[in-house]
Amino acid sequence: MCSAFGILFGMIPKVRSFLLQGIDAQPVEIEVDLDDTQIPKEIVVGLPDAAVKESLERVRSAMGNSGYPMPAGRTLINLAPADVRKEGPMYDLPIAVGVMVASGVIHPSPVRAPAPVLAGGASVAFEDESGGLDPRRALIAGELALDGRIRPIRGVIAMVTLARDLGLDAVIVPAQNAAEASVVEGVRVFGVSSLAQVVGLLNGELDLEPHPTADIASMLEQTNAAVDFAEVKGQESVKRALVVAAAGQHNIVMLGPAGTGKTMMAKALPGIMPTMTPAQAIEVTRIYSSAGMLDARRGLVTARPVRTPHHTASSPAIVGGGVIPRAGEISLAHHGILFLDELPEFSRNVLETMRQPMEDHVVTIARSHGTVQFPASFMLVAAMNPTPKGDIAPGEVGQREMQRYLSRLSGPLLDRIDLHVEAPAVPWSELSQKATGTDTATMRAQVIAARERAMRRQGDTPNSRLKGKQLDEFMALESTAKALLEQAMTQLGLSARAYDKIRRVALTISDIAGSETVRPEHVGEAVQYRLLDRKL
Repeated sequence: MCSAFGILFGMIPKVRSFLLQGIDAQPVEIEVDLDDTQIPKEIVVGLPDAAVKESLERVRSAMGNSGYPMPAGRTLINLAPADVRKEGPMYDLPIAVGVMVASGVIHPSPVRAPAPVLAGGASVAFEDESGGLDPRRALIAGELALDGRIRPIRGVIAMVTLARDLGLDAVIVPAQNAAEASVVEGVRVFGVSSLAQVVGLLNGELDLEPHPTADIASMLEQTNAAVDFAEVKGQESVKRALVVAAAGQHNIVMLGPAGTGKTMMAKALPGIMPTMTPAQAIEVTRIYSSAGMLDARRGLVTARPVRTPHHTASSPAIVGGGVIPRAGEISLAHHGILFLDELPEFSRNVLETMRQPMEDHVVTIARSHGTVQFPASFMLVAAMNPTPKGDIAPGEVGQREMQRYLSRLSGPLLDRIDLHVEAPAVPWSELSQKATGTDTATMRAQVIAARERAMRRQGDTPNSRLKGKQLDEFMALESTAKALLEQAMTQLGLSARAYDKIRRVALTISDIAGSETVRPEHVGEAVQYRLLDRKL
């Protein structure tokens, strides 16, 4: 074995990087061993996938075209830990850095005492006499182009979070990922666009300023919905139900003939949702970053996501999956809205796979090499026609046709949807008049006031998540309201899960009304929102 680094420090060069498991990052250590006494050959070990194996060719070309030829002899590259599969092109840059450290192109300073810690948890970077950044004190990741340019990668926000948790003070990431990386405080972010820049930074030949830390609070914005509820003619009862759904984060399904504005109202719904908190925004950003769907120009998901998958979508597309698990639509809708139009047209198997995530607010994907979890706290908004034709025929024939169509939805699935509301056909007298109904601003004010009331009572847990004991604790149910609820349960034959759903919705209605107790009118309205329990 013979390398400049090994001769100088008596050790094998090691470069820190990461791997993605779901939306979380795990540390990876890249070791490089050069032996110029053996036949020239590059070997990668440590359970790499095809993309990682191909990185050797990208590294060779990128180094050569940047003026840093690959060293002669055998080059052995180990990705540790060796029992976890490594995938993707993110290891191109750290492998190149490791090779150049081993060959002496990059010359880090000798190991020193731990860096002093600054206010806020950040530490001072290790620098050599010439001011270069010590690669042993940073996480490095990036895809290399053949000409030495550095392309963006997935999962950078998870990478920076890992660097902070490990006590490292810097990350080197592609320039296009710098805005995303800057969302995490306490870590210096160096965005680089070429391999030559990386060499200059590490050797102290390039004075590169860290990317400024993002001001998350100022970046967050209210979702600007494509439609204002004031544009929706009629359907005031549905608007009321949507206010209840948004205030308590309840799932809702709208049933009505074609052309009654169901899809239009679903598009308007984001406008009445409260702005995300910084913690929620970062969590959503981690999901989109891991899926490679993050807008690099902004670096942060600032508005609540709205996902509208087609009814032909498969179970892995909706729930998540793949050989290497990726987030599905229910996770991409985390802290936002999942809109399923024409609900009965979705495969029954797809809908049934959603039942557990709707209850647990997390989806677990098991594979032979491990288990991955994705958050899935979303608000389900569904729309459906009464029959495949879009409307219902008069008389008994129409009723039978509707029953057959609605039977595509299982009872356990409907039990997990808090509000079932009818969107009736709008009469011509209303359609022909100028829209004068409730607008988005008014509805949003009601939602925010109700949520603030709930937060004062029970913290960040929305009403839709309250369990039985919590409902007993937080819900002041008047005796007359309790009697009405008992009567409704008996007459409608509702399940125990539906019982708790009604209580949660009634509590939300009381929050909207500003009431200290849940009164009979609140329970009565909540029972009215179990439409499909009465239809089936």
